[in-house]
Amino acid sequence: MKLKRLFTPININGLQLKNRMVMPAIHTLFSEDGYPNERFKQFYYKRAEGGVGLIIVGGCKFDNYGGAKNMISLSNDKFIPEWKEFTEQIHKRDAKVAVQLFHAGRYVRSRDLPDGYKPLAPSAVYSNFTKETPKEMNIEELKEIIKNWASAALRAKQAGFDAVEILGSAGYLISQFLSPITNLREDEYGGSWENRCRFPLELVAAVREAVGPDYPIFMRIAGNDFIPGSNTNENAIAFAQKIEEAGIDLINVTGGWHETKIPQLPGEVPRAQYSYLAAGIKAAVNIPVIACNRINDPIVAEELLALERCDLVGLGRTLIADPDWCNKAKEGRFYEIRKCVACNQGCLSRTFFGKPVECLVNGSAGREYLLKDIKPKKLKNLLVIGAGPAGCEFAIRASELGHSVTIWEKDSKIGGQLHLAAVPPGKSEFTSLITYYEAMLKKYNVKIEMNKYATEEDIINSGYDDVIIATGSKSLPIQLPVTSDTIEIIFANEVLAGEVIPGKNVVIIGGGSVGCEVAATLAHKGSLNPEQLYFLMSLKAESIEKIESMLNSSDRNISIIEIEKTIGRGFDLGVGWPLLNDIKRLGVKAYTSSKVIEINTQSVIIEKTNKDGNIEKIEIPYNTIILAAGSIPCNELYEKLKDKMPNVHIIGDANKVGKIIDAVQEADKLAEMI
Repeated sequence: MKLKRLFTPININGLQLKNRMVMPAIHTLFSEDGYPNERFKQFYYKRAEGGVGLIIVGGCKFDNYGGAKNMISLSNDKFIPEWKEFTEQIHKRDAKVAVQLFHAGRYVRSRDLPDGYKPLAPSAVYSNFTKETPKEMNIEELKEIIKNWASAALRAKQAGFDAVEILGSAGYLISQFLSPITNLREDEYGGSWENRCRFPLELVAAVREAVGPDYPIFMRIAGNDFIPGSNTNENAIAFAQKIEEAGIDLINVTGGWHETKIPQLPGEVPRAQYSYLAAGIKAAVNIPVIACNRINDPIVAEELLALERCDLVGLGRTLIADPDWCNKAKEGRFYEIRKCVACNQGCLSRTFFGKPVECLVNGSAGREYLLKDIKPKKLKNLLVIGAGPAGCEFAIRASELGHSVTIWEKDSKIGGQLHLAAVPPGKSEFTSLITYYEAMLKKYNVKIEMNKYATEEDIINSGYDDVIIATGSKSLPIQLPVTSDTIEIIFANEVLAGEVIPGKNVVIIGGGSVGCEVAATLAHKGSLNPEQLYFLMSLKAESIEKIESMLNSSDRNISIIEIEKTIGRGFDLGVGWPLLNDIKRLGVKAYTSSKVIEINTQSVIIEKTNKDGNIEKIEIPYNTIILAAGSIPCNELYEKLKDKMPNVHIIGDANKVGKIIDAVQEADKLAEMI
């Protein structure tokens, strides 16, 4: 398929872009002192080489109040020379580069500011994001922020950046001025809509005066705050018209605030879900508009341009996952694209807590500076046992480095537990990683022997230079207090694999991430699926009240038994909440601080310790009992071989049960070392 729209040039106030693909600002948190260090540079050089038209780096702080200590900076002139070198190198790689000037307002944490400084905001309104209450800025502080913002824009121009972007989205400072729930001021900067727009409009005017009429200025805005009582897409459209009139040359549209209860980026969000927000703004302005959030497929991106919902597409986490996404799309190598799976584990889950960016599917993300000159000392003939994430990842990376690789896989398909990871609601993107592995194994001529059960003797006699054991994990069996040998207890993996269809009344023993994902999977199967919902809604076959009742309930009665005080253990910070909210919506019951004391042929009996310390005995009827108690490594083969062969390695869950991101990174590092 030819993607002619994606690869059409566009001009933005004199800035000529070679295509319609933009990497929006990502808080990489690679910098330690505000300068672009080697880690930062090589990360972005790789993306520029990958064919993207425009890279926006940032957020970039410009004062002592607006951002964290490990963010990049343009707060004074000393930063200009090194940024100039950076922008020149991006240009040599045939890409344009802008910088996002960032002020978090009440979204910055006190611990991230210099001693004695306190977060500044339009009003002293408590933030659910930081769990702090900021200081209401006075007029002098407000004017100082505008002055510093404009000064940083001029420095950006002097440093060779092709444009500046003003951050006005996601609940940061400008959003706080615009919103009636965070702007409670009684002066000329608060109250009416006109007054709430005053600060950003004065800011745009100051930036325009600083950089001149022919230098592009962008603004990133929230298409809808998705906060009760705050601004909607209609307000965003009105604001977009105001900033266009004030001199903004391009509007970059994202979704809602960080505080919203509406998911913005995880797999629960359908691809390009928030493009309608950009479309509403594009229809009301005469300047280019970028659509963002969950655009990871070239065909989806092309469709957005064909529908004229936007003029450019934002590929943030998409280009973390695969820096060559744009070149692969241009060359029609769609199956070789390593798509972002919307897990948030390596990116947002880390940066929200002050850690540098990584990526579940790309073990090299953030490590590019370490990999520039890696070459194997000797090309080897390698054998990999297991074609799960660790085995496939290792085989591909080792093959890229020139080694000859063979995989023995005991099943009839590759991917291992990726097939199970893709089953729960919001996790279907994991299937794209299997597609990527299939394409890349074929590209690098990795020999795969399916239905090949590896024995100790076969491996010893195989003649390979090194053997890599990537045999994964298996369910952890535990003893349960059953009263009869006829009671059947199934494992969570059997349910996710579709080997068993549980009954109406389900008890899940184990409330970690896997137990919760099984609960979500089964609850959804007892509720309306998307096709049924569309059918009922489009034909108005039932009342809205009836449809909502069906949508927000499940025909399954599901109970989770968890010994800890909360369910969801095992989810990365900030990742599991959409699923946990979802199972609560569908009526899944969670019995925390509970242990199973008896399982008879009709019910599971538990003892639950209440908050007051009292123990309550509860009887839960069941048709199906599911055990989700965790996993243990399948390392028997390694244990047999490690003292009999000189070059045997073990990676992934076979080494230590963890997450897919752990397996991918471990596989990559071994491939680089071997």
